[in-house]
Amino acid sequence: MKQPYRFAPVKKAMQSWIDREILPGVSYAILIDGDIVESACLGYASIENRKAMMPKTIFRLFSNSKIITSVAALCCLEDGCFSLDEPLEKYIPAFSTLRVLRKDHSSLEDTEALQRKPTVRQLMSHNAGFSYGILSESPVDKLYSARRLLDPQSSLTEMVAALAEIPLAYQPGTRFLYSISTDVLARLVEVWSGESFGEFIRRRILNPLSMSDTGFYVPDTEQHRMAAHYVAQTPKTPDAPGLDIMSDAMMGGYGTPKPLESGGGGLVSTLEDYTRFLKMLIGRGETGGVRILQPETVAIMTSNQLPAGVSYHSKSWPMPHTGFGLGVAVKAAPHDGEPAQAAGEYHWGGISGTHTWVSPGANIACLLFTQKYMSFCQPFAYEFKRLVYRAICGES
Repeated sequence: MKQPYRFAPVKKAMQSWIDREILPGVSYAILIDGDIVESACLGYASIENRKAMMPKTIFRLFSNSKIITSVAALCCLEDGCFSLDEPLEKYIPAFSTLRVLRKDHSSLEDTEALQRKPTVRQLMSHNAGFSYGILSESPVDKLYSARRLLDPQSSLTEMVAALAEIPLAYQPGTRFLYSISTDVLARLVEVWSGESFGEFIRRRILNPLSMSDTGFYVPDTEQHRMAAHYVAQTPKTPDAPGLDIMSDAMMGGYGTPKPLESGGGGLVSTLEDYTRFLKMLIGRGETGGVRILQPETVAIMTSNQLPAGVSYHSKSWPMPHTGFGLGVAVKAAPHDGEPAQAAGEYHWGGISGTHTWVSPGANIACLLFTQKYMSFCQPFAYEFKRLVYRAICGES
């Protein structure tokens, strides 16, 4: 049967971002009822080498790593290793001495006692009290930076030990703050499983789903498939290209294994690999006869877990009418230009342009990958989403 959907505007719009030298290239896939109905690779993985974007191009996932880490933790939940409302200090004793920065603090040493102990559920939905250190959304971020919590040459164990000495940004359960929590979660997976985080995700997620191109580094034999990493040129002039190569120093490079297996931002993957992972979530924990999670676990993961009166908030990535599940943002109401079916959509993305989202109400799932370091608020991804919804659901 001829494909009834008109995806040409989607492709045209994405090509325009490349033609305007805002993006180097993009790869995307659109799924309906779990089947790919449209995909494209546009532009370049490397502008300098004229290397075309391909389905097997390797991308830095950055925060798209968080969804994989959250699934790993939920595997441990199903194994009976913990319960969601247990305090973190049960598994990381160093957290038993945590204190909180006072709202009216006069210095970063002006702290108070916890009113409640942070839990695993709060950790997974970013309301346990931690900050990030890289987004400047809390005064304690200065301490995160000074302690170099995400130093690629440190281990998850060392990161957590240093974090335990820094006051929480707010009382647990009282607000949402996008945070280092998913890296803490990766350490918890090590505690619960007795394995390194990398070993656990390979055994329980990556190998079963045949995600052979997903990991914390890229072997020499596959380096030729890795996308170049770009940043907007500064200053941009009319007669100069709009993109410059960006160093991978922040994550310590990807050529060899590093001590820090960052569950919050350290993974690389391909569009093909991550599509298999997304199909597993669409299939309520199963794809191709391989089950990673039970349906009821996926249902909890993809429903709002924030306490009453608390909603998603971020200066870096504003999203109205949004809650947060166990590792994904959850849309309570459509955004501008989106149909009613967009309510219930769950999603997340990475700071260098990897976006994934699932809309159960419209039976749509999408992946849109590029490789340009920018703010989390990425207009090309919003345009892509609006046009996909329009092609499948009609005008909103």
